[in-house]
Amino acid sequence: MSQQTTGLGIDIGGSGIKGAPVDLVSGEFLRDRLKILTPEHADPAAVAEIVGEIAAHFPETGDYPLGVTFPGVVQGGVVRTAANLDKSWVGTDARALFAEAAGRPVRVLNDADAAALAENRYGAARNVDGTVLLTTLGTGIGSALVVDGRLVPNTEFGHLEIGGHDAESRASSGAKEREGLSYHDWAKHRLQRYYRTVEDLVWPDLIVVGGGVSRKAHKFLHHLDIRTPIVPAELRNTAGIVGAALSAAEV
Repeated sequence: MSQQTTGLGIDIGGSGIKGAPVDLVSGEFLRDRLKILTPEHADPAAVAEIVGEIAAHFPETGDYPLGVTFPGVVQGGVVRTAANLDKSWVGTDARALFAEAAGRPVRVLNDADAAALAENRYGAARNVDGTVLLTTLGTGIGSALVVDGRLVPNTEFGHLEIGGHDAESRASSGAKEREGLSYHDWAKHRLQRYYRTVEDLVWPDLIVVGGGVSRKAHKFLHHLDIRTPIVPAELRNTAGIVGAALSAAEV
């Protein structure tokens, strides 16, 4: 049986649902991605309809399993948390729902986990042995852990309690914007404490920083004084789609 070299990934976010076919050798898109705005009432039926629409837009991938990211904890295809989507998602068998909508087998995984898989295979963490921690700095803080190339799914290090606060409420880029912090102050007084706490818990060999703010990594990473090498993600906003496609292909 020949190795699958093409896949389809769909990345569900609070503001948009995006999908594209992926070259699994290079990690690059084979066609321009299709993005559809996430509906205001993003309940399972509404999102499943969009997933089916995006899958149908790329008929050349119809013979392959579909990978879908979800912004929450996913266990065995079942959604356990849904902070930025309709609460009716909790307990939903997303894998079965999307498989029916798309007419093909589906793998569903957490969005940060998908990004970590992509960075591990194609991006900033490729050829790195040991433990890699990926954090996505956005409205909250997503996290993912890859150990010797194997994903440890559904870590929630953004919700560590640090100094009596939920970590992401103080250290996310959303908190930076909300409080009007400079990059220097955000890094020195918020991120540094966060990363020092996490590195003492999991002792990573590398930390990869993703999320939209990673485009401006040169403005804040050099202010951090931590022992772990820390670098910006390379795939940026393509990582979720690429990691989803990769995950589905390798089930």
